[in-house]
Amino acid sequence: MTRNEIMQVGFLIFPGFPMACLTSMIEPLRAANEVAGQEAFGWTLISEEGARVKASANVWFEPEHALADCDGLDQLFLLSGPSSKFVNPTSSQGKLRKLARHGVTMGAISGGIFPLARTGLLDGFTTSVHWCYEAAFSAEFPRLEATEDVIAIDRRRVTASGAAAAFDLSLHLIEEVLGADVATEVACWFQHPLVRGQGVSQRKPTFAAESTNDMLPQIVRKAVDIFADHIEDPINIADVAAEVGVSVRQLERMFHKTTGNTPLGYYKSLRMHKARQLLHYSKDTMIEIATAVGYTSSSAMCKNYIDVFGIHPREDRKKINMFRVRDNTIVPSA
Repeated sequence: MTRNEIMQVGFLIFPGFPMACLTSMIEPLRAANEVAGQEAFGWTLISEEGARVKASANVWFEPEHALADCDGLDQLFLLSGPSSKFVNPTSSQGKLRKLARHGVTMGAISGGIFPLARTGLLDGFTTSVHWCYEAAFSAEFPRLEATEDVIAIDRRRVTASGAAAAFDLSLHLIEEVLGADVATEVACWFQHPLVRGQGVSQRKPTFAAESTNDMLPQIVRKAVDIFADHIEDPINIADVAAEVGVSVRQLERMFHKTTGNTPLGYYKSLRMHKARQLLHYSKDTMIEIATAVGYTSSSAMCKNYIDVFGIHPREDRKKINMFRVRDNTIVPSA
């Protein structure tokens, strides 16, 4: 596009969408217009039926358009929780596919990848998936290619893992339209210290420690990666130690020093966090969740879940359902 054109960006918001993801995209675009002294970006809020929408923070938003009436967009981003669905899926998903056929770049932020994937518009494209949704996403869409990168730009599909990644994505759009100098100045306006692009992996918490995976020593990080690859098919700690080239005792000392946990305790915690993702963001039964994280019975999984989180998984699922917004799909308790 030329510098005199306006890039029109639409945000399709669902009940319970994360407000931070919206503001993280709009504010850099607004600032870019001011820095450049021109209206390079325009944006509009859209809901499926044009009705007002309450965000996850209980703040109401007034969309300007219904999905059926939105045209003239260059890019459209879906913002939602992972359980969000269209009220009228046939017509609404058809509208999204029509926009894509007419050259609109389709995107999603955070949980918005779920309703976008359900339209089929992510088939054959790489998708950025937030680490807290990865188990639920792979369970529902096992054939889609997911990445841990904060941003995935694959032809006319653009996805970002969360609010901070949405800010980085806006900076990418600004650089594309107005150049690197404007993008850098906008980043400095917001004291955004590091502009992340494609190929940068998400930072994940190391459970029971005040650090993230990328802060771990190489051997511990490699062991954690092996654990992550063996959620459904458990692996012995001795085999992991052999694979990373240290003794079991050495691995235990390194884990305790860097994570405050034993390798076995960390592995159990990792599997339980995967179980919790499925518990919160899928409709899987307890036995299905147990199988997905490597247990032959739900009772054994539930016992370890209580050890890690201090609550029975059924109670945890019931608790999270209390915070779902409007019709944001209550999941079963059994």
